[in-house]
Amino acid sequence: MSIFGALSPLYAGSGLAIGFIVGLTGVGGGSLMTPLLVLLFGVHPATAVGTDLLYAGVTKMAGTAVHGSRGGVNWRLVGLLALGSLPASAATIAGLNSLGLQNNAASRLISLALGIALVVTATSLVLRERLITLSKGASAMPARRQAFLTITTGAIIGVLVSVSSVGAGAIGVTALFFLYPQLPARVIVGSDIAHAVPLTLIAGAGHWFYGSVDGTMLASLLTGSLPGIVAGSLLAPHVPDKALRIVLAIILLVVAGRLIAV
Repeated sequence: MSIFGALSPLYAGSGLAIGFIVGLTGVGGGSLMTPLLVLLFGVHPATAVGTDLLYAGVTKMAGTAVHGSRGGVNWRLVGLLALGSLPASAATIAGLNSLGLQNNAASRLISLALGIALVVTATSLVLRERLITLSKGASAMPARRQAFLTITTGAIIGVLVSVSSVGAGAIGVTALFFLYPQLPARVIVGSDIAHAVPLTLIAGAGHWFYGSVDGTMLASLLTGSLPGIVAGSLLAPHVPDKALRIVLAIILLVVAGRLIAV
């Protein structure tokens, strides 16, 4: 389907709503958009994941520009993560294609991986403050071990993101807090966002190459999501963060249950 086809108001409205929530809570769109496409609109899981990956790549470019301009990105950390995630993503996409991205086996695998990733994301949302506190008490590790574990973390995230489009947000940030307790939270978040750009674009390009991206859907989602993210970001300082995270975690757990039970 051409990316220049008629835009869908329904998808644009969904993009607006998800973008608003992302701007409000900081939770990655993959944990919200992909389940919405699969469960509400009946989009095939592979197409939902592939489309959402490119959607995430484009939207996170703006976030990277903002964080980078303010010194909020550790580019060495981004490079180490990418060293693990990009090859892992390419291998995962090739493996999914060997199964047949549009067949029942791939669909079931993607739905199961997405459900598990949502459970982990919901848990990290509820326990975020406690996890950050614990990470601050972690002792510094040797540089070589830290680099190895960062590359390994990148590889795990690469697999998760390629299969489910979830993992580069809450899961990645939680792991980085423990690996780099000396870094400020804003640098951890900024570096994670910057790493998500090449990862989601590479994974999304792989899905596009194998035919599991809907171009018109992608354009429609972006049309709505960009103003939604801006509006949510402006309102975020005036909304209780903890209550929002708990409500969002409950929603993610319910959605995860639906996906795992499919």
